[in-house]
Amino acid sequence: MRCSAIVVAGGSGRRFGGHKQFMSLGGVSVAARSVTACRSVADEVILVVPADAELSDHGADRVVIGGATRSQSVRAGLIAVDPNAEVVVVHDAARPLASERLFLAVVAELADAALDGAIPGLAITDTIKRVIDVEGRRRAIETLDRSELVAVQTPQAFRRSALVAAHAGTPEATDDGALVEALGGAVVVVPGESENLKITSPGDLLLASQMMEGRA
Repeated sequence: MRCSAIVVAGGSGRRFGGHKQFMSLGGVSVAARSVTACRSVADEVILVVPADAELSDHGADRVVIGGATRSQSVRAGLIAVDPNAEVVVVHDAARPLASERLFLAVVAELADAALDGAIPGLAITDTIKRVIDVEGRRRAIETLDRSELVAVQTPQAFRRSALVAAHAGTPEATDDGALVEALGGAVVVVPGESENLKITSPGDLLLASQMMEGRA
């Protein structure tokens, strides 16, 4: 199956204090590491960047300007995808340590024609509670069954037709799996990776550097 990848690097980096996706990690930008990781499965890689970013391809085949939200940025990338692509992998630039194994695992699931997508997830080990605001305080009202919950990561792989349909009408979600699920699409979960760190703070960048040294 011909595969295209969209690396989403359109975030403003407010929590980080700057464009974390373009920071150096071991002498290479975070975004470039994510682009390279996609090459294990993708025939082309499209990088989606914020409008105020310096235009650099970071090793991608094409660079497009993203939108104000993650979903808008993915849609910008979808427009640039090769129309002959059967599979589209969506990956967050802020996850530069995702392994080749993980990319291969999500794409391989789509050999099953009954599936529309595959996403990585990690089992929840903490107790999870649902809370509401009551008179200015957060009150726990329900303890959820963690055996039915996973923490979702990227890369996520989808049939191009399913992903395009899921983004029709400009819906919003924190991940593309949610949009495909909302249309009734069949999305399976493969084991995620604990080292597939999402960089959200300067401390995460330091941790990612240490993890890379540990792999060497």
